[in-house]
Amino acid sequence: MEQRSSSLKKAMDKKEVLMKIYQALYNHFGAQNWWPAETPFEVCVGAILTQGTTWKNVKKAIENLKKEKALSPEIIYNMELLKLSQIIKPCGFYNVKAKRLKEFVVFLIKNYDGDLSKMFEEETFTLREKLLKIKGLGKETVDSILLYAGDKPVFVVDAYTYRIFNRHLFIPEEISYDELQNFFMENLPEDVALYKEYHALIVACGKNFCKKKNPECKKCPLNFLWE
Repeated sequence: MEQRSSSLKKAMDKKEVLMKIYQALYNHFGAQNWWPAETPFEVCVGAILTQGTTWKNVKKAIENLKKEKALSPEIIYNMELLKLSQIIKPCGFYNVKAKRLKEFVVFLIKNYDGDLSKMFEEETFTLREKLLKIKGLGKETVDSILLYAGDKPVFVVDAYTYRIFNRHLFIPEEISYDELQNFFMENLPEDVALYKEYHALIVACGKNFCKKKNPECKKCPLNFLWE
């Protein structure tokens, strides 16, 4: 299999291969229309709460915030931490995530008067460095906020991205987050819509076929890479 994959890479450059992978995933799954949210702030909240849990549980937590009419920076900023943690309880690790959400909101209020549009006026990677300094916000979370809430051209990578592209021998096992991100950003057009759809399609492929255990390789839409 490794030899056939090498032959494919020699026949096509990285840009061509990445777009063929995108098209194969899109043809199979269709448009994912991710991230599901009514406002950019809801995207930010979802990105913070989704760490280490399923989207189904995050959705319940966000619905609770909406029922409490608390899905706004100002209300969360003024809310007691204990109350916030109980509202978002369905998402798991709720005490930790309440603190992370509070930290983000404090950052937003103190630096941008609670105005996300003002925050996103910052140069992309200057803002990225600032967000990464918020306790508990990792690179995947921050990049999700930048791409899906701020429409910033930053490619989001996750465990599915690593698993799929490592199994297909495009990346080494020891690759870092930044190196994997650069692999995409250096070989794809700088296109926010493409970045969003590609990331969402990778997640769909990882969940449905490229599973951690018992992957369904024969049914996978990326099977053509080994032909």
